[in-house]
Amino acid sequence: MERVNPVVMLEQLHASSDVASDVAGRQQEEHEDILNLPLLPIRNTVLLPNMLVPLLIGRDQSIKAVEEAMSKDHALFVVTQVNESVEEPAPDDLYTVGVEGIVDRILKMPDGTTSILVRGRRRLRRLECTQETPCLRVRVEVVAEEASSSLALEALRRAVLALFEKCSLLSHSLPEEAYVVALNIDGSGLMADFIVSALELPLPVRQDILETFNIEQRLQKVSILLSKELDILELESHIHSQIQQEVDKSQREYFLREQLKVIQRELGEGDPGLRDNLALREKVDSSGMPEEVKTRAFKELERLNLMSSMTPEVAVIRTYIDWLVALPWNINSLDRLDIQEAAKILDENHYGLQKVKERILEYIAVRKLSTTMRSPILCFVGPPGVGKTSLGRSIAQALNRKFVRLSLGGIHDEAEIRGHRRTYVGALPGRIIQTMKTAGTMNPLFVLDEIDKIGSDFRGDPSAALLEILDLEQNNTFSDHYLEVPFDLSKVIFLTTANVLHPIPEALRDRLEVIELPGYSEDEKLHIARQFLIPKQMSEHGLRASKVELYDDAVRRIIREYTCEAGVRNLEREIATVMRKVVRKFAEGRSTKIKVLGSKIPDYLGLQRHYYGVAEETDEAGIATGVAWTSAGGDLITVEATLMDGRGNLTLTGQLGDVMKESAQAALSYTRSRAKQLGLEDRFYEKYDVHLHLPAGAVPKDGPSAGITMATALISALTQRPARRDVAMTGEITLRGRVLPVGGVKEKVLAAHRAGIKTFVLPKRNMKDVDDVPREIFQELHFVPVERMDDVIAVALQQRGY
Repeated sequence: MERVNPVVMLEQLHASSDVASDVAGRQQEEHEDILNLPLLPIRNTVLLPNMLVPLLIGRDQSIKAVEEAMSKDHALFVVTQVNESVEEPAPDDLYTVGVEGIVDRILKMPDGTTSILVRGRRRLRRLECTQETPCLRVRVEVVAEEASSSLALEALRRAVLALFEKCSLLSHSLPEEAYVVALNIDGSGLMADFIVSALELPLPVRQDILETFNIEQRLQKVSILLSKELDILELESHIHSQIQQEVDKSQREYFLREQLKVIQRELGEGDPGLRDNLALREKVDSSGMPEEVKTRAFKELERLNLMSSMTPEVAVIRTYIDWLVALPWNINSLDRLDIQEAAKILDENHYGLQKVKERILEYIAVRKLSTTMRSPILCFVGPPGVGKTSLGRSIAQALNRKFVRLSLGGIHDEAEIRGHRRTYVGALPGRIIQTMKTAGTMNPLFVLDEIDKIGSDFRGDPSAALLEILDLEQNNTFSDHYLEVPFDLSKVIFLTTANVLHPIPEALRDRLEVIELPGYSEDEKLHIARQFLIPKQMSEHGLRASKVELYDDAVRRIIREYTCEAGVRNLEREIATVMRKVVRKFAEGRSTKIKVLGSKIPDYLGLQRHYYGVAEETDEAGIATGVAWTSAGGDLITVEATLMDGRGNLTLTGQLGDVMKESAQAALSYTRSRAKQLGLEDRFYEKYDVHLHLPAGAVPKDGPSAGITMATALISALTQRPARRDVAMTGEITLRGRVLPVGGVKEKVLAAHRAGIKTFVLPKRNMKDVDDVPREIFQELHFVPVERMDDVIAVALQQRGY
C-alpha cells in the first residue's frame, strides 16, 4: 500500500538539478525506445520526470515489483491509479502514461511496510501487459518530448517564471529556494514539471501535465495554473492583512492597557475599572447567589474584564451585575410565631375584622408546627377606606416581616411587571424585582394594591404576568426579562387588595384566597374614631386631652350627617377639620378646655351634607320600607305605589335597572294571581293603572332584593291596608310567591337599626348571615325569617279594620 508526501521537500528540490544532469547522461547511454519493466501503481500523487519523491508501499505486488527492479537495473514503470480506493488494481484501473522510476534507496519499516526513494527519469506510455504474477510487467515505449527553440517558447518560459516568482513570495507552502531552483533548470519542459510538482494541485491536473508531451502546450497550461493560484494567493493575502490589522490593533490596545496598569501600580495608582471589577467579583462571591446565577454573573464579569472602559456596553454589564448583587438571595427575616403577641398587635391596630384576624392567626399556628407550608395568597375585597392596605402593614408587624407595597392601579404594560430585556436602552427589572430589592429579604410581606385596576392594551396584559407570581407551584422560579435567571418568590407572603372582584380575570382570581371586608357599622366607626382617629389627629395638630374633648354624640353626628362611606377615610378628614378649628381658637388666645358636643358640630363643619334614611312617621297604605346595599354601606329605601283609573298599565320610575323592573313585573303578576286570596275585586287590573316609584330618582338602582318590598307596597295600595312603618324588608320574589335569598345582609341590617326600625324581614336562607351582625344590634332588632310572600304580608301590613 503506497503513501506519498505531496509536498516536495526542500532537500529534494536541491537534488533535482543533479538529477537532471544524471538523467541526461543515462539518455545518451540508452537508445532503446521499447522497454519491459515491472509496474508500480501509486496513489495520492503523480510522479513527474526529474523529481525525487519518497514512497511508502505495502501491497504484495508492489513489494515484488520493487524487489524485481532492485535485482536488475533499479528501473520501474511508475503509474498513478485512476481510482485510489482499489486495493488490487488491474491494468484498466491505471493511467496509460507514467514515468520510468529509478529506485535509489529502499528501507524496511518496523510496521512491515517498505519505504523507497524513487527518481523520475522520463515519460513512458504503456503498450501491453506481459506478466501478472508475482507482479505486473508491462511493455512501454519512451515518449519523446516535442520541443522547439522559438521566441514564443522563450516568452512562455519567462512568463511562467515571473508568475512562479510572485506565487513563491505570497505562498506559505512553497520553500523560499523554489524559484531559484526553477530559474537554474535547463530546459523549459523540465522547469514546467518542477513547478507543477512544487504546487499543491489536484491529481487529475498533475496527470494532465504528465500527458502533455508538447513543451509549449505544457508551459501554457502551467501559466494558466499559476495565474489562478496567484489570484487565490493575492485574495488570501488581502484578507490576511485586514485580519492582521485588526488583531494588531487589539493587541496594541491590550499591551498599552497592561503597560498603563503597571505604570499606575508603580505610582501607587490602581486602575479604577480594575478595582471596581475586583470589588464586583468579591460581592458576587459573598452575595449567596445560587450556583446557576453565580455562573452567569462570573461569565458577565469575564466579558467586562475583556472590554475597554470606553465601550458603551460596559455600563450595561456593570448595571446588570449590580442588580444581581443587590438582590437578597439568602437573606430571610425570622418569623414571629407568638400567637398571643400577634393577636395583641392586630387588635391594637385594627378594630373588628374578626375573620381576617382569625385567618392570620391560623396561618401563624400552622407555621409554628410546620415549616414547609407555603405562604397563602390572600385577597382583601371591600369598599374604599376600610383599611385593606393598613391591615397588610399590621400583619407584617405581627409576623415580624418587612412590609413592601406595589400599586397596580393604571398599569398597562406587561414589562412593568416582568421588566425589559437588556437589548433596550435604559432597560430595568420589573416592579416585582425592584420591590424585592427594596425589601432586602427573600420573605417580605408583599401587598399588591388595587389588583382590580390593572388594564391591558397593545403593550400586553399585566394580569397575565401576575399568574406566575401568584401561583404557589411556579413562583419559586420566577423569571424576569432583565435578569434572565430564576428568582425564588415562594417565601413571600402576597396580599392583594381590590374594591370589587369582577374585573379580575378568572384565572388570576382562582389563585387568590378571597376575604371580604364588608365595611364598618356606626358603632364600629365610633370605636375606631375613639381608639385611633381622634388620638392621631390630636397628636398631628399638637393638641392634648386637657385641651379638647370630642364627645360621642358629636362623632355620631359626623358619621351620620357629614360622611357617607363604608370606611373611615372621610370621617378622619372631618375630625381633622374639627381639630383645625380648635387649634385656631387656641391660637387666637383661648386658654380653657374646648368640649365639642353634637349640637356644636354645624359650627365646625357647616350645614348637614348627607341624609340617611329614617323610618316613616306614620303607617300609610301604598308605602313599604326596604333596605338597599351601596358602596358606602346600607341605606333605607322607600317604595311608593299608587292607583289611577286606567287599563292595567304599569309605570315604573326612579331610574331603575332591568333586574329591578323585572322584579316589579313579577310582583304585579303575583298580586294578580293571588287576587281572590287577598280580597281584591275581580279583574281589578283592567280598571286601574299602577305606578311604582322609588325616591332619589337621580340615583341608579338595580337588583332583585327589592322584590318583596315592591310587592308589599302594591298589595298595600290595592287592599288599602297600611304598611307598618317600623318594619323593613329585603328579598327576591318569584311568580309563585317564594322569597329567595339576597346579599349584603349585614349592611342592610345596620342601616335598618340606624333608621329606628324594630322588625327586619329577610329570607329564611339569609339567617346564617345575621351571625356577622354585632350582638348589641341583634338584641335590639326582631328578625323575621320568611319563605313565602304570605308570611311577609302577615308581618308588614296592618290587619283589616285597623
